[in-house]
Amino acid sequence: MKNKKMFLCIALILTAMVLSMCSKKAEAQESKGGSAAGSAKTEAYNSESDFQIDWDKNVKDGVIITKYIGTKNEVNIPPSIQNSPVTGIEEWSFSENKNITKVTIPNGVTSIGEFAFKSCTSLTSITIPNSVISIGGSAFQSCTSLTSITIPNSVISIGKAIFNDCTSLISVTLPNNITSISDGAFQGCSSLTNITIPDSVTSIGEWAFNNCYNLTSIIIPNSVTSIIAKTFANCTNLTSVTFQSTITSGNFSSNMSFPGDLRTKYLASDGGPGTYKRFANGEVWKKQ
Repeated sequence: MKNKKMFLCIALILTAMVLSMCSKKAEAQESKGGSAAGSAKTEAYNSESDFQIDWDKNVKDGVIITKYIGTKNEVNIPPSIQNSPVTGIEEWSFSENKNITKVTIPNGVTSIGEFAFKSCTSLTSITIPNSVISIGGSAFQSCTSLTSITIPNSVISIGKAIFNDCTSLISVTLPNNITSISDGAFQGCSSLTNITIPDSVTSIGEWAFNNCYNLTSIIIPNSVTSIIAKTFANCTNLTSVTFQSTITSGNFSSNMSFPGDLRTKYLASDGGPGTYKRFANGEVWKKQ
């Protein structure tokens, strides 16, 4: 009986020791996992040393990125560098970088300069925050791998040729506050199939959609009062155009604004607002 009690005591002690060891191991693993998660969170942004900066002359204590010198393909710009908020992306700062595939711009940035991402031929994704107000001309020109992009409604100014020759671009969401689609904005976007022009737009610039071969239809909103020459030149598959607005002949420049005789038909006495159709590559449009 005495031996049996001793055996039970030893068994209980061993069990307690095993449970204690398991508990400590679990705590160690949890602690290690927590540390790794914390480390991953810390490393979410690129190192500050990946960027060259300068002071933002328009924002007190703000800094602008003047050059990306890092080697990572995915770039997550930190919201502050050297304890100063990042407020701008300067012109040419990422241009000609053939390696970057993804860029996330932090909230607080208000401007993206001209040619900022020009010829970033591997770029497939870019996130633009709601703090951005202006995007300079040719900012994404020749980003030939970019397939879609959303420009937030905070943006009120878009420069010329912003997406010129983005040959893979299929989908674009434009902000509701821009007043014009600038010259050459989508020129050479040969994969673009459709686009919604916001009701805030009053003018569409020269060559804006030139050589958008796969664009099949477009709605010109009621707000548009001016269409410049060659706006939709060489849009060979454009077969449906809806005008919601009345545009005078002086603000509807030349027959080259659209392929075929659409301008002439629109300006005729029986033309005006409405939907016009044509056969692909045909020269004659008919109001529906």
